[in-house]
Amino acid sequence: MKARFTLAGWRPNSCHMPELPEVETVRRGLTPVAEGARLSRVLIRRPDLRFPFPERFTERLEGATVLRIDRRAKYLLMPLSTGETWITHLGMTGRFTLDGDPLGRFEDAPPVTGKHEHFVACADINGQLTRLAYADARRFGFMGLIPTGQVDDHPWFKQLGPEPLGNHFSGAHLAEAFKGRKQNIKVSLLDQSIVSGLGNIYVCEALYRSGIHPEVPAGKVSAQRLERLAAEVRRVLEDAILAGGSTLKDFANVEGGQGYFQHSFDVYGRENQPCRTTNCTGTIARIVQGGRSTFFCPTCQKT
Repeated sequence: MKARFTLAGWRPNSCHMPELPEVETVRRGLTPVAEGARLSRVLIRRPDLRFPFPERFTERLEGATVLRIDRRAKYLLMPLSTGETWITHLGMTGRFTLDGDPLGRFEDAPPVTGKHEHFVACADINGQLTRLAYADARRFGFMGLIPTGQVDDHPWFKQLGPEPLGNHFSGAHLAEAFKGRKQNIKVSLLDQSIVSGLGNIYVCEALYRSGIHPEVPAGKVSAQRLERLAAEVRRVLEDAILAGGSTLKDFANVEGGQGYFQHSFDVYGRENQPCRTTNCTGTIARIVQGGRSTFFCPTCQKT
């Protein structure tokens, strides 16, 4: 059993991008209010985010009903009654906010407002009006409109691997994908064509829980260890979703609140701190792989 405690002295990584649990948390927060809502009075306050808004974006959204709210990897997908699907990627600092019925007012003030709020719409469910807005201080997020029947073939989605929480993700899938692969397992797990939605934080945590060294070649990991890895990937994502995601510098949920999973990180951001595994005398180390920080315990995680 590993002890859990709040991180002391840890500094957030300003380059953190919301990962699957954070996007899933936003999806679950939007669903009770935005699903089934009719959009009206759509306003965009600038021509672009990371990319230009779609042509005639406001006209194509106004009057449309949001049929449901899905997630694919780190994208939010909202199929509309018009036959198009509204796609949003949160980038690094993007977030949706809801104001008014039925969620009521925010418990905490949104962390980005004013000039950073680039999209606003009125969502109407049976006469109850909710202000649906999108703010993005760094503007690395983006939005798109794709014909619903063509989403799977769109370049954003065509090459994505299975969802790590879906039925097609397993140790057997990893064994097949990693066969003969000399690239280290940490970077291989971040390959979105192998498994979609995994990001740096949760790969570090899953490798730690699995006892796998991040530098081992992916093709050298046994089938048995890959089965455990697949199970730990699921568990760490489910734990993070249950905790509302991980709030580093910029992520907040749709009610303005913060996630709490960062308080349960076993390795991420804990360089030079003691390993939390019972009876382990190791110290968390940090290396750079593929341009990203990797945190691990050299004692617990074997090659």
